[in-house]
Amino acid sequence: MGKKSRREREKAPKKKRVQFVDRPFKGLDFEARLVAMREIVPAATLRVKLNEAHGGEDALIVSVLPGMASAARREDGVAMAAAQTVMNSGDASLDIADRLLAALELEAGETAAASELPDADGERLADVLDLSFEPEFTAYSNFAFWVSEDELAKPDVKAAVEETAGQMVPTVEVEGFEGAFWCRMQREFVRWVRPEAEAEMLDALARLQAKRELNFDGAVFKGAFRTSGMLIPVWELEAGTEAEELVGPLGEFAPKLEAALAEDTALTPEERRARNGIVSRQLTLR
Repeated sequence: MGKKSRREREKAPKKKRVQFVDRPFKGLDFEARLVAMREIVPAATLRVKLNEAHGGEDALIVSVLPGMASAARREDGVAMAAAQTVMNSGDASLDIADRLLAALELEAGETAAASELPDADGERLADVLDLSFEPEFTAYSNFAFWVSEDELAKPDVKAAVEETAGQMVPTVEVEGFEGAFWCRMQREFVRWVRPEAEAEMLDALARLQAKRELNFDGAVFKGAFRTSGMLIPVWELEAGTEAEELVGPLGEFAPKLEAALAEDTALTPEERRARNGIVSRQLTLR
């Protein structure tokens, strides 16, 4: 690098550092699903709407895009922004909003890689979305959302899309329980993204654990992991359990969890031991 280029680089204003945000989607109605899309759901879309200041266009936040791209426009013109990419600033809300705005600048069929981090003073999701619009969440068994319906009708494209199903863990949201996702790995599990503060959820889980009420209908509590400022308890299910079979058992278990969350008395010694046990065996994400 020549002296002139070095001097110009030294004179260029440095970007303000983005501060880490522990719970980046707090306050958004779709927080649990967005966290799930970033961490535990391999293929999903969330249809959102930009506010009038940003054109009022419908768009998709998606779990992932081909080649780990940050943004894309499908051939049918739908703008897409990835929840998962290889580059993150420390504020996921800032990142995804930046990708949405980048997608709006693309032509049909174009994709954008994450070449640099967003500006710390940039807009976050709450600044760019129409929050009166009710987002539509859809989980997929493959990456069909990458292409338009017209493209998907082509035999070669359809075959290629169907092959992507083998690349992912089957994952389904349990009907009626937002943020609760059944998945099948070597065994079946349910992972429930909870909106409560981490400390409150840990206390509730400990109260139930101390009473031996943290398991349900053959499901065994395995622990919890923390991501995006939220706690995600995990239960291992009886072998072969399908997602639709969880509706009844979770319906019976949920009131017990809500009652434990509503308790505001200090934990008993037994409950504190149970809490420490849950904390000490926090799970890895996958």
